[in-house]
Formats: sequence, C-alpha cells, structure tokens
Amino acid sequence: MPELPEVEVVRRGLADFTTGRTIDAVEVLHPRPVRRHLAGPDDFAASLKGQTFAAPARRGKYLWLPLRSGDAVLAHLGMSGQFRVQPVGAPDEKHLRIRFRFADDGGEVRFLDQRMFGGLSYSEGGAELPGEIAHIARDPFDPLFDLDAFVAGIRRRKTGLKRALLDQTLVSGVGNIYADEALWRAKLHYAKATETLKPLQAREILGHARAVMSEALDVGGTSFDALYVNVNGESGYFERGLAVYGQEGSGCPRDGRPIRREPFMNRSSFRCPKCQPVPRHARW
Repeated sequence: MPELPEVEVVRRGLADFTTGRTIDAVEVLHPRPVRRHLAGPDDFAASLKGQTFAAPARRGKYLWLPLRSGDAVLAHLGMSGQFRVQPVGAPDEKHLRIRFRFADDGGEVRFLDQRMFGGLSYSEGGAELPGEIAHIARDPFDPLFDLDAFVAGIRRRKTGLKRALLDQTLVSGVGNIYADEALWRAKLHYAKATETLKPLQAREILGHARAVMSEALDVGGTSFDALYVNVNGESGYFERGLAVYGQEGSGCPRDGRPIRREPFMNRSSFRCPKCQPVPRHARW
C-alpha cells in the first residue's frame, strides 16, 4: 500500500489539475471502487455533477478531494489504486474504473485500480476532515503534530516498536518500508519493547521516520512495480536509496553484514543483525 510520500506525490499532482475546477460528469465503469457509497454508482456520479473541487488534502496515507459545498471525495488507494491526468479522448487504460470530466473540457481525471482493493466514496461534510478517517492520528509533516504527545503515547504502549510505528492512531503515514528504514537509521530492533524507550530515543525514531519520508518525497516516492505511479504515470525512485527494506542478503551500508528478512505481522521486516541486535526486552 502506498505510504505517506507516495500519497503526497499524488496529492500534489491532483492539486495542480483539479483545484477550482467544476465537474461536468462522472462515469463509473465498475461498481466495486464505489462500494463504500451505499447509494450506488449512479448516485455517486449524480452527487458530484456540477460540484467544484477545492485543494486536495491528506492525512498520513489518506487522501481526499474537498468540494466547495463542504463535502468531499475520500480516496483509498489500497494496493493498486492510481489517479491519472489525461487529455480528453486519450485511450482508456486497461484498469480504468472511474472518470471525472470537467466543464472546461481541459482534460480529465481517471481512477485506475488493477486489484480493486481501493476506491472512492462521497463524504458528507468531509471537506475539512472526512469523518471516516477522524480517528487517524496526524502525521509527522502536519504543523499541528504533537511530538510530546507522541513520545508519551509510544512509551505508554506495551508492544514492539515497529508495531507502534505502524499504528495509525498513534502516528499516521508510516508504513512497512519507512518503518524499517527509520529503525535501521536509529540502530533499533523492530521488537524493542516500547515501554523501555527513553524519551530521546522516541524523539529520534520519529525524526528518522520524517527524514527518510522527506527524502523519498523528493524523488517521487518508492516504486517497486507499475502499481504505484504519479498522476502522469511516472514511477518514484527512492527504491535506489533503501538501506534495508527489500535488501535481503545485501551488505549493510554501515557494517557490511548481510541484511536479514524476518516474518512480521504477515509481512516482512528487514534489519542488520549487527547494528540492530535483538534487545533484552522484546515484544514480538
């Protein structure tokens, strides 16, 4: 699933194209991507006709397109959801699911989804923050992110450090890739018990997460395949800068030891066995 840098790249691309534009028509080509809109595809399309987009917004991995009416279109990209900007009349992509046309006829926005785990929904009153994601914590790039509250919150938890970083009610936007990279930079094992963290360590791990996501954002995010691209269909290049994630068997950039891949929450964690040793107090 795209993490904060990838979603922010998409948000910026949509902002340049959709802000201030009025929707002329919405075409739903498959019902599954609007399954969360209980009134059905036709109502979803009718609800948006004639509405005007404000600037797209994001919290963590979650993206929404506010409408000047005060409502919003909430987007969940899932594993393979993509927004594309295309000129009117461009050939349809293989996995095109939803099309937005605009009153000025200056191109269209398309939602593609190969696996169809993602989708769009209409959020009444959701322009500022859709109620569906109100439980999601602020992310490290949010000006109102409370670092002191994060430090206190993570130290109160009795869980493993990586599990805490992935908990979107504690801090949003950090996923499997950037958690592994931040932990490597901090020289901490993913199973370190959070109640044993010193306040400085908690601040440092959050700082590393922010830094690695900022670096990824600068190069368009991380793309391992064609399932993540920006609104112009271009891949991100941070894969080339990954120190541990996906690097099983490669030498650690610090000490040369082979990177290990270990099972974690039905996924994988990658670490250096020397500079990220198993801690005395671990929570698996």
